[in-house]
Amino acid sequence: MEYRQLGASGTRVSELCFGTWRFGRKTGGVLETDEAEAHELLDAFADLGGNFIDCANIYGDPNGTSESYIGSWLESRDRQKYVITSKVYFEYDSDNPNGSGLSRTHIRNQIDKTLENLGTDYLDLYYIHRWDEHTPIEETLSTLDQLLTEGKVNYLGASTMAAWQLTKALWKADVNDYQRFDVVQPLFHAGYYKDVEEYLSVAADQDLAVCPYSPLAGGFLTGKYERTDPDDPKSVRAPDGSRGSFDERFERFYLSERGWKVLEEIRAIADELDATPAQVSLRWLMDQKAFTCVPIIGARTVEQLEENAGAADISLSSDQHDRITEARFNEDGRRWGH
Repeated sequence: MEYRQLGASGTRVSELCFGTWRFGRKTGGVLETDEAEAHELLDAFADLGGNFIDCANIYGDPNGTSESYIGSWLESRDRQKYVITSKVYFEYDSDNPNGSGLSRTHIRNQIDKTLENLGTDYLDLYYIHRWDEHTPIEETLSTLDQLLTEGKVNYLGASTMAAWQLTKALWKADVNDYQRFDVVQPLFHAGYYKDVEEYLSVAADQDLAVCPYSPLAGGFLTGKYERTDPDDPKSVRAPDGSRGSFDERFERFYLSERGWKVLEEIRAIADELDATPAQVSLRWLMDQKAFTCVPIIGARTVEQLEENAGAADISLSSDQHDRITEARFNEDGRRWGH
């Protein structure tokens, strides 16, 4: 993998980021990725040239498990070679009335837990996981700014929120001379049923790096799902054990008329390039021109990880990139709906 500048920051990261939300996660009581498997995946990612690892304080069961898996892996590695992230916002401690959100209290409590779990004295990038409507953004930003001053955090990021909220946070940081966000992490992929142009326009205008989560639409854009009814975009045949076979969120977030049209074009281009639909989908994101785009990939197996990382080895022509973008629109120039 090659390396890219992380937005306007001075830090360089691999052109793909490895997401660790499955580490220690239990689905139906079954552990998705245990510690040994997590280390195997992290080894493979590092061997491929990856240095950018995404995490959050609530990943795993119990909370903090994913961070701990990364921490035990880092014990035998040179910490300074890796760009490690985590996040704060969601409920960490249900027995604590201040156990969630973006208050000074919660952030202060969580950063120390995160650093302890990771076995490090600093985070390269700290995201706010969501917008907290109950805490003034000035309180959040001033607290995060102090973490940078103390050397506990190097850069700041913001995950999913509205474009106006991101704009407000950047403006408040500027007028109060607080450190601003350098990175954003929206849900974004080629077939996303929602329009995120306003959010992405803010990122482009403010030179923020964009690290999309779920860049393969929960596996939909890998091409492993088949449509069963031409009149119903939510009619799908899913492989046994896949997310589409058991996750209501999959239908709500990823199945749309727009998605099927985009997937059809992605499959055609994959055939042209002797690549996989997953690789083409990721390359389309990596080649965004308006902003630096570093997709966050996940994997259950080393084979899946290596396939996704193969996106770094293919090239889309301008025409192929445009064909995927234009597949989002019908003959009248309107976006296909949900």
